[in-house]
Amino acid sequence: MFRFAIKTGIAGGAIYYSKEEGIWNEDTEKVYERYAAALHPHVQSLKQQIPLDIPALPSSGEMCFVTKHYYNEGVKNTIHFIHRLPCYAGQWAKKGSDAIKKALDAPAAPAGPAAVEPQAKK
Repeated sequence: MFRFAIKTGIAGGAIYYSKEEGIWNEDTEKVYERYAAALHPHVQSLKQQIPLDIPALPSSGEMCFVTKHYYNEGVKNTIHFIHRLPCYAGQWAKKGSDAIKKALDAPAAPAGPAAVEPQAKK
């Protein structure tokens, strides 16, 4: 219960902070540009310390397009899953009933060494 309270508090804090920053408002592009500007000096110093090519941050227009694209794909796939849910439920029910029937129809395994010995004919 304590772990759940901690996780809920962290999630709630993250949502509250993101709302206070303006991520859920119409000014999302401004927030992204503000963060990109704040990270730019750190990225430059990191480029000087590490001899790897670090790609530039994408523009806000590109980020908006990519975000909208993946959001829309998620919505489409969710609706497709909900549309197919009756079929999936039927398949799962059939698999479950087949597994139960198979388990009930299976002969019981012999128990103990007495069941293994053949009976002598009289």
